[in-house]
Amino acid sequence: MIPPIADSDDPTSQIPWPAARSRQHPQAEPGVNPNPGTPSADSDASDSRRSRAVSPKRQMSTWDLITLSISMAGAQIAWTVELGYGTPFLLGLGLEEHLTSLVWLAGPISGLVAQPVIGALSDASTSKYRRRFWIGVSTIALVVSTFVLAYCVELADFIVDLLAVGAGDWAERRKEIAKNTAIGLAIVSFYVLDFALNGLQASLRNLLLDVTPPSQLSSANAWHGRMTNAGNIVGFGFGYLPLGTLPLIRLIGGTQFRKFCVICIVILLITVWMTCANHHEEERPQSRNRQGSMRDVFVNIYSAIMNLPKPIRRVCYVQICAFMGWFPFLFYSTTYVGQVMAYELNKEPDPELATRKGEFAMLIYSIVGVAAGTILPHLATRDRRLMGAKSDVDEDAEISRLRAMVRDWRIEAARQGKALKLPVMPFLLRNIWTGALLFFSFLTLSTFFITTVFQATIFISLVGICWAVAMWVPFAIIMELLKEPPPPVRAARDNQRPFHTRNISTPSNLYRLPNERQPLVRRRSFDEYEQRADEEILPGKPLAGGTILGIHNLAIVLPQLMVAIATSIIFQIVDGPSSGGSDTYYGKNGVAWALRFGGVCTLLGAMLARRVPPTPTEKAMRRRLGEMKLLGEEANP
Repeated sequence: MIPPIADSDDPTSQIPWPAARSRQHPQAEPGVNPNPGTPSADSDASDSRRSRAVSPKRQMSTWDLITLSISMAGAQIAWTVELGYGTPFLLGLGLEEHLTSLVWLAGPISGLVAQPVIGALSDASTSKYRRRFWIGVSTIALVVSTFVLAYCVELADFIVDLLAVGAGDWAERRKEIAKNTAIGLAIVSFYVLDFALNGLQASLRNLLLDVTPPSQLSSANAWHGRMTNAGNIVGFGFGYLPLGTLPLIRLIGGTQFRKFCVICIVILLITVWMTCANHHEEERPQSRNRQGSMRDVFVNIYSAIMNLPKPIRRVCYVQICAFMGWFPFLFYSTTYVGQVMAYELNKEPDPELATRKGEFAMLIYSIVGVAAGTILPHLATRDRRLMGAKSDVDEDAEISRLRAMVRDWRIEAARQGKALKLPVMPFLLRNIWTGALLFFSFLTLSTFFITTVFQATIFISLVGICWAVAMWVPFAIIMELLKEPPPPVRAARDNQRPFHTRNISTPSNLYRLPNERQPLVRRRSFDEYEQRADEEILPGKPLAGGTILGIHNLAIVLPQLMVAIATSIIFQIVDGPSSGGSDTYYGKNGVAWALRFGGVCTLLGAMLARRVPPTPTEKAMRRRLGEMKLLGEEANP
């Protein structure tokens, strides 16, 4: 079990190295003995408090990261119940086709409400179960709703018989009421399922934010992305298997859909248990600003939206543009394969064959997503030699440590007769994100040249690379910004840029004497390594992690409503009004234009991604690398 680490009053705002260290002389720090050689009455207590406040959490092993993220696979498998098989199931119950769109409103509605509210409520809690409580509640709701979906016809018959409606099974009135009851149970269950899924995914990401060390946030989010794609593979894979012929599973009885629902329930319970049993939050002291009512919760959510730090706000802007491209792909990719098949055959294809081809393309897409989610995070692997150290209590201590490191490397290189080789800065997260958005735009615009099902399958499969980045990078950026807020703007500017003067007789209280680092700063500008205070620095106060992640989800959900309007207009213009004919795919080209519309939106998102600043960790690493380069250029004494 991962033990709780008391590193700050609010684990969503853990202070990193070197942001945690003072930019001032140690004498200016309250509670610190100005003379290290002279013991003070409160030095031991002060050192103990400081050690608890800044000590990093225990590094997680690969198994820890797997158990932390495996519940995302269980949640995604449950999501495939709705995403892959929901519409055919509802139509099979007798729901009219034009009414299914009302059911799918549950997705954006639940995303707009569930994630921000649950994030705010769990942020306000001080319990060590504040995240796992909502994980448990959401899981129970998921199990109940999925079970009702699996047995809605039998439950409807039981309810009708219990209320003694109709003369008997043979009565038409009784059959009609039973059918409508089954449809009602299914619709309510889908809404509950959507709200529960959003609550579960939000709580799992909040738990990740609480228990993961800042240096491993990128890796943890990458594992979340891998598990999401793995859940897709398992979900679509079970959908293909003839479950009625498998041992034990065939004992469940009923349709393929029912067997699949029961399997999802079992997998979900196992994965959630693995996460909750192996990871737990730190109990926090009572806060004086606890939320007292739901009104306070919504007021705080609104206040958080209005006062989002600029870096996080820019991530949300990018997400709005990115998911304007993602939703057309997620909703219509299988339909696109059918339309391409109709174009290739020059006739209406067999609907079942077209659906299977589309589902196969999505299966390959999920496999590519898992592979990309495993490989791409290595591009952002941080060299620990560029990370901060506990001994970096101020800038002089850090530069002394770096000088000693570079000197050792120079000696070792000279002994081997080689040139000095410094660490390499990894790819910035925003650069990887920008590349994925540009690649997505390129792929969607390539639909102008796709004429065969094989080409369409390759197109859909390659999009899995972009999806792996979408499920990893923006969440990693958000969480690093939440966990590692830099110092307040004024304090950083006042101390990193000392007042320079050439008048030696100037009183000492008007300027600071240069230390050993200042000549290095003047030899080469380090502005590129520093934060631009006017637009990129986060406030120094702690941020409510769950609430911010919920707001980030709003930026993901809102495009779904805009896409629904935009695609309906595109279909109306390209394919014209429905003529009531039997052709579903033949002569249709609206989906291709919807995908191209999404590609243009993601192109705008790629431009906005360039405005997202590097995370505080990346800035600090880049600054240390610049200092190492200057130290490496110094002549040997």
